[in-house]
Amino acid sequence: AGMAGAGLLAARAALRLGAGKVFLGLLDDPGFAVDPLFPEIMLRPVGDLHLRATALAIGPGLGKSDMASQHVRRALAFSGPLLLDADALNLIAANPALQTLLTQRQAPTVLTPHPTEAARLLRVPVSEVQADRLGSARELAKRFKACLVLKGCGSVLAMADGRWFINTSGHGGMASAGMGDVLSGIILALLAQAWPVEQAMLAGVHLHGIAAERLARKG
Repeated sequence: AGMAGAGLLAARAALRLGAGKVFLGLLDDPGFAVDPLFPEIMLRPVGDLHLRATALAIGPGLGKSDMASQHVRRALAFSGPLLLDADALNLIAANPALQTLLTQRQAPTVLTPHPTEAARLLRVPVSEVQADRLGSARELAKRFKACLVLKGCGSVLAMADGRWFINTSGHGGMASAGMGDVLSGIILALLAQAWPVEQAMLAGVHLHGIAAERLARKG
């Protein structure tokens, strides 16, 4: 409840980055039938989004209700590229059965935790994640057989096979609410356009930071 903005930020970013059709499902009634700024975003019941999608993201503004958990379970069975963020990661961290479903996925998966979400997935203190950001990212990517972005200053991008990258674009102003939702939409749009999962993650994170740098230069 009250988190419709997270979904809107992700959906708008996906639209701006070239996704041809964007469907947005909200658990809470947002009180509007259309996004007034981007009316081409189609609001649909959450339950059937996986039937329409080329690529799917779940997590921004989701909450941790039983219904939210059911939708994460359904998303993990999605046969296309899947991005998991925010409360989807928190629900998975708290539920071993969801963790098993994640590791069994055959389609590409991207995880985009911030340090606290990464700590919950690893079941360690946040300080331990921050003390070894590279090791934490690589461990999560390997454990869940996914491409992973450990967000932060110098985001760490890790692959399941052990390869890793450090993103160098960005600006301090990005440490604000909603930035992760936008990143989810950016990466999702590239996945929807059939970019290979690694390139979609790398380019999405880098473009996200470049956009912030340009805005900062404009004041």
